[in-house]
Amino acid sequence: MPQKEATPPRPSHRQPDSRPAENRIADPALLSCVAKAFRNRITLSVVVKDGLAYHDAFDGQEAVDTIATIIETTDRKVALLLGRAMGAQGLFHDVTYEHPLRDSPHEIYQFKARLLTPFAKNEMALAVPMENFSQSSTDDDPLPCGVFTFLADCYSTTCTRDALCYSIACPRRLEQQARLNLKPQPGLSWSLSKESLDDTPISETGTLWIHSIPPEIAANVSDQEKKRQEAINEVICTEVDFVRDMEYLRDCWVKPLRTSDIIAEPRRTQFVRQVFRNLEEIIAVNTRLRDALNERKKSYAIVETIGDIYLDVVKDFEPFVRYGSHQLYGKFEFESEKSSNAAFAQFVEDTERLPESRNLELNGYLTKPTTRLARYPLLLEVVLKYTSDDNPDKVRLVEVVKIIRGFLKRMDEESGKTESRSKLLRELEPQLVFENAEQVDLRLRDENRELLHRGMLKQRGGEGDNGNLQVFLFDHALLIVKAKTKDERFPLYKRPIPLELLVVAAHEEPTNRPTNMKNRQTIIRRNSFSRGDKDKDRENGFLPLPLKSDSKNGYPITFMHLGGKGYVLTLWANSAVGRNKWLEEIAKQQEVIRERSMTFDTLSLSEGFFFGENKVNCAAPFDHGSQIAYGTESGVYLSDLSNRSRPPVYVLALLDVMQVDVLEEYRLLVVLSGGKKVPGRSVMAVPLEALDLNDPIANLKRAKEVSSHASFFKAGTCLGRTLVSVVKASALSSTIKTLEPIDQAVRRKNKPALRKLLQGGNDILRVFKEFSIPTESSSIHFLKTKLCVECTKGFEIVDLETLDYQSLLDTADPSLDFVQKRENTRPIAIYRIENEFLLCYDEFAFYVNMDGWRARPDWIVHWEGSPTSFALHYPFVLAFEPTFIEIRKIDTGQLVQVIPGNNLRCLFADTPPSFTHSAATYTNLYARGNPYIYPQVEGASPQEQERDHPGTASSTPLSVDGGVPYTRDEIIVVSDDKVMAVRLAPPPASRQQFASGVASEEKS
Repeated sequence: MPQKEATPPRPSHRQPDSRPAENRIADPALLSCVAKAFRNRITLSVVVKDGLAYHDAFDGQEAVDTIATIIETTDRKVALLLGRAMGAQGLFHDVTYEHPLRDSPHEIYQFKARLLTPFAKNEMALAVPMENFSQSSTDDDPLPCGVFTFLADCYSTTCTRDALCYSIACPRRLEQQARLNLKPQPGLSWSLSKESLDDTPISETGTLWIHSIPPEIAANVSDQEKKRQEAINEVICTEVDFVRDMEYLRDCWVKPLRTSDIIAEPRRTQFVRQVFRNLEEIIAVNTRLRDALNERKKSYAIVETIGDIYLDVVKDFEPFVRYGSHQLYGKFEFESEKSSNAAFAQFVEDTERLPESRNLELNGYLTKPTTRLARYPLLLEVVLKYTSDDNPDKVRLVEVVKIIRGFLKRMDEESGKTESRSKLLRELEPQLVFENAEQVDLRLRDENRELLHRGMLKQRGGEGDNGNLQVFLFDHALLIVKAKTKDERFPLYKRPIPLELLVVAAHEEPTNRPTNMKNRQTIIRRNSFSRGDKDKDRENGFLPLPLKSDSKNGYPITFMHLGGKGYVLTLWANSAVGRNKWLEEIAKQQEVIRERSMTFDTLSLSEGFFFGENKVNCAAPFDHGSQIAYGTESGVYLSDLSNRSRPPVYVLALLDVMQVDVLEEYRLLVVLSGGKKVPGRSVMAVPLEALDLNDPIANLKRAKEVSSHASFFKAGTCLGRTLVSVVKASALSSTIKTLEPIDQAVRRKNKPALRKLLQGGNDILRVFKEFSIPTESSSIHFLKTKLCVECTKGFEIVDLETLDYQSLLDTADPSLDFVQKRENTRPIAIYRIENEFLLCYDEFAFYVNMDGWRARPDWIVHWEGSPTSFALHYPFVLAFEPTFIEIRKIDTGQLVQVIPGNNLRCLFADTPPSFTHSAATYTNLYARGNPYIYPQVEGASPQEQERDHPGTASSTPLSVDGGVPYTRDEIIVVSDDKVMAVRLAPPPASRQQFASGVASEEKS
């Protein structure tokens, strides 16, 4: 690197300066002044050393040049000494932490790492993420302090160049004596410390090869072979040193941190993993390499080959890549903990003073795995240089070096991504301020976080508008902030939008419905509102009025945040190209998210048939899912899924059908109708065999009224019986009549009896139990021996044998106060998971045990939307709200998928009432021939199918004889006029086969 020119030479190391102090670059005697000037003047760049790229770095020669310029001297030794004084106080460090400042273009240095602290005003900003870890410095960083006496002015105000100073300690004394031609007088003298300028590194373990063998052997070895053996000896000795350093980290750092209370127990394991990453894996690999090299060295005075050893071990160097790509985050965690945890800071100080540390700080050891991988090619190339052509290592070591350079390239790419990402994000997150917006964890510290697009968008169109907003598109969310303020802050404008809950629209675009399958399955559409009633949506505030695009006002983009905390915001791009870029980037990333998180998929059952006055309200599958009964505003329809080209058949002329169900064992159709156009709601039942597919009016005459003025009914199994519970609910009480079907065998003793039944001569259902509870009920769930009634205040458990009832939640448990004392929260569903109950409310979900006490106290889910119904498909729970389906894992509560839609309603989701949900009992729920299931992957074993996606490998129907009752596990929803089944998505291979088949059908 070319050396920078210094200022004109001066006659001595230091001479009085006649210029005013303010005209100097810096006072050369004050370390803080020189350090500040050095930090402002040194040029930082990306510098490569040993194949590794170091960002914000400079070399030793540049440093000495800069210091010499600042103190205005040509004596490089003085500048070097001053630089080492600043380095000793931590202003900068060698990238390998191995030696002080050297006047060399080959030695690379960086400023000491620092933590950026987030701005906070009246409220705390985000916790400092690892992306705020920086290698550069700012004026806020502490500077070295002290006086460099050799360059200081004399303390005497009467001291001048032309007269001998009275002080024997005067820095100018020798210069004054020379100028006045005086004989030097005894006094204090100075000398540069040879030790301080000595840049010879501390000797490591091991000796020269020539000293470790008998003289008679050395006398018979050629000079080239001696150089080769010395190179091999250095390879072995440095390997021993490296393993020793890694064992020091393990024994003096990792083990004490894991077993002591220095780090709080909940964070301890995560902290150690973040700082030391996969250190144990590196130790295991390099211990094997060290032992093999030592064994070879002990066995032979002259080591012929080492290439075979490296070829055997080098394939296992993958841990170096993982460690190197994570190193930046480890340093951040270490510095962050040291600055906030006094006990840890004391532990660091004590440990770094141990003899085993060899006066090297922890950061120096944390970089060793990265630098060790980079040194391997250099060391082995020296061995190669002195290896004869007929030696097997001539080929082996070339292959080893090639492999290691491949690892180095990958590590450099991964660490480069981390550095670029962190450098960008660390500039953003410390400046984010949550003023009026809700505090949200943006998870910017995630290792794979990416910023995909950023830009300015206007709040409104038109001239003179200063309401510009800065918009950041990350790989997981859209962030909208106000323009940067004078104090370098980004106030958050709106709550960040997860991409799963984001819908965008460009209003002037055509709103034609997509026709191909690929478009129907995408998470986002160019205009996501195209299917709804636009006028009604605008009245409700979901859609702005159509806006015209032009170069003057800009080009509008509407962002809609789905869910209970959502909002609609229209912003303006400066150009059509800019707007299209936003739309394309968002759509592309949402497609990535959809493919990555696709746990469930949808299958169209009917589209364009149920609309307008014939809106579908409910559905019930039967015959193992091959047929569906639909309840609509105009009556009941039956659909045969084995012949999807045939439209649903109108079979029962009843108005306002709100509920429909089929008791398969008894071939009985149960319907709740009325309440809108017809006063009062009635529950009616009719045998399926009695339905004439060509005469819905006659079928109505064959139906028997079971109950009048009913609010709702629920069919299920309890006490080993198939029951139908009919509920009449009011604001103060609920009357529940539980019925059971008359045994079909009795009714079918002879056909004349069945004929009488069709004519209305026999009862279909008879009363089993009838009781009342003093509260309004909204739903019923069947347990094994009891009923669970969802009421306005919670869940009531009713014993059907004694008709006693009690609240499920125990009021003695104070941890349930958050729900028992909460107003306007509505219980909707209950599911038994193992030996606990999962309770789903419209705001949240949590677990209780069999005694009604809170289970899993740290587990709670707050729904993104406002669900109106739920479905359980083990191990997932699905929450349905009008704009999307929210799918979460029941063990962790993690949101795994969002399926958007318009006017979404759940038409059917059954729950097995009498067995415990678990992986063992849920595996075989999918039966062969089920029209809701993707076909198995051709050539895939059941184990492979189950591994790729649980629950799709079964090929055996589930029967009552198997110990688990048959259940209808279909989930049927409607979005506008489209009825769909929600099912587990297939493994990728099966998905590709399915898509290929659809493409072939479309072509034909």
